[in-house]
Amino acid sequence: MKKLVILDGHAIIHRAFHAIQPLNTSSGELVNAVFGFTSMLLNVLEIEKPEYIAIAFDRKGKTFRHHADATYKATRTKTAPELIGQIGRIYEIARAFSIPIFAENGFEADDILGGICERVKAATDLKTIIVSGDRDLLQLVNEHVSVHDLSGGYRKSVNFTPEKVVEKYGFAAKFIPDFKGLAGDSSDNLKGVEGIGEKTATSLIQEFGSLEAIYENLEKIKPTLRAKLEKDRTAALHSKMMATIRLDAQIEWQLEDCRLNDFDREKVSNLFDGLEFHSLAKRLSKVLPIKTEVTTKIEQPSLF
Repeated sequence: MKKLVILDGHAIIHRAFHAIQPLNTSSGELVNAVFGFTSMLLNVLEIEKPEYIAIAFDRKGKTFRHHADATYKATRTKTAPELIGQIGRIYEIARAFSIPIFAENGFEADDILGGICERVKAATDLKTIIVSGDRDLLQLVNEHVSVHDLSGGYRKSVNFTPEKVVEKYGFAAKFIPDFKGLAGDSSDNLKGVEGIGEKTATSLIQEFGSLEAIYENLEKIKPTLRAKLEKDRTAALHSKMMATIRLDAQIEWQLEDCRLNDFDREKVSNLFDGLEFHSLAKRLSKVLPIKTEVTTKIEQPSLF
């Protein structure tokens, strides 16, 4: 079975930036996020050997979720300027490896990932692997889509298949938005139902299924819990909507655009030399062979 690997760019570089201590070149350029991203990319190429690969990124500006709720992600700290300054370099890495980047105004990278998964769902001979540290993406998991959670680095990452999601959460991947509708999500500033935590949310989903099904069966729920659900019905349904990944992002995407071509080893080596990624340069022999001519579909870095 062929493989399509999609990298959640924004999540990966954030994780790398905070996980790796400040790393500067001899000229003083900060490159810790670039180093972490590139190391992870080499791991993917070495271990997965995908036929297709792409990167999804957030764009600068508000999304449809911000327009639906002005408080969405309002409690998050702003992206550090030191991280923003490394985005251009990460684009250079993508260009050098001939990997396309996809982003769309008004949508988050999660929705771009969802849109791609929707486009390839009919391809039964294709296995799609999403690489991210964002477990919101687990709702996209199905028999053809898995999510590599980067909590322990790529080589130690948990590969969330449908069975692994059930093992971890106690319910199927498709109920992740329902879970957030009940328990909320403080990182995205989603309220959920006041007084309902993860354990109760899990029990309700296990018994009834979707959030809508829970509300259709309120008479079967004990009075104290029923009162909480009735009180925050609007907040619960709103939180679920906000947590649900869209599958209809209008991206110009074709699977063949993502075919992993052989890269220009000299170009990559020169870039690594400039960034002083000497340890990573030694790993290039483990990935694709040289090809003399490469065509790439890459956008300009206008994400922040």
